[in-house]
Amino acid sequence: MIPLRRPALEERLDRRLVSRTAALVRSGATAEQARRAWSGAAALRRQLREALERMAPGVQRCMYCGDSHGASIDHFEPLARNPLKAFVWVNHLLACTHCNSNHKRDRFPVDASGDCLLVDPTQEDPADHLQLVLRSGEYRPRSEKGAVTIDVFGLNRRALVDGRAAAFVRCRSMLRDIHHQLGSAQGAEAGQVADALAIQPFADVLHAMQALREQPGAALVMGEPERESLRWLARRSG
Repeated sequence: MIPLRRPALEERLDRRLVSRTAALVRSGATAEQARRAWSGAAALRRQLREALERMAPGVQRCMYCGDSHGASIDHFEPLARNPLKAFVWVNHLLACTHCNSNHKRDRFPVDASGDCLLVDPTQEDPADHLQLVLRSGEYRPRSEKGAVTIDVFGLNRRALVDGRAAAFVRCRSMLRDIHHQLGSAQGAEAGQVADALAIQPFADVLHAMQALREQPGAALVMGEPERESLRWLARRSG
């Protein structure tokens, strides 16, 4: 899971969402009524999905696991809990079927104060609550919110752990390739490798490598050529 920037919507779409929300509030909609209204708004859902796909990691990847294709719009706070947020833009995330339907479903844990215990990658930096162990591909919690997020989204299911471990190997190889290309007469190819690296599944692996790059002990996890390439990528994107 990586931090994601949620852009402002096009004005006309934003007005339509506000109008739909106002209608639900006026009617005091139940969860079932909100679901029917949501199901009947096919054109609006399509526009929302397009906006979410543009801000998703990689190529339209799930905003929770970063692996599978984002197949549906998830209501972060489920309609079963808050039907009035059916059309609220900040409550929409792109999710894969596995994370959304098989794991999260209508779960929305809160603490004793009623504050949500799930990390929303569009509202906070997941790294404040989750530590990715690059070699193993496992997430470790840094907080209670991190532990609950790992459980609810199934972030340590075997397919994801193995996928992240493989992605770490792949990232290291591609970073070494970039380093080689930058030092050769074929430097232009480094940009092509960088573009391919940026849209791979498991964007959290590359993100974690960037965060670790200058930390004590980074040399135990990756070599100097990879770290040099990460610095180059940071300059290139910034």
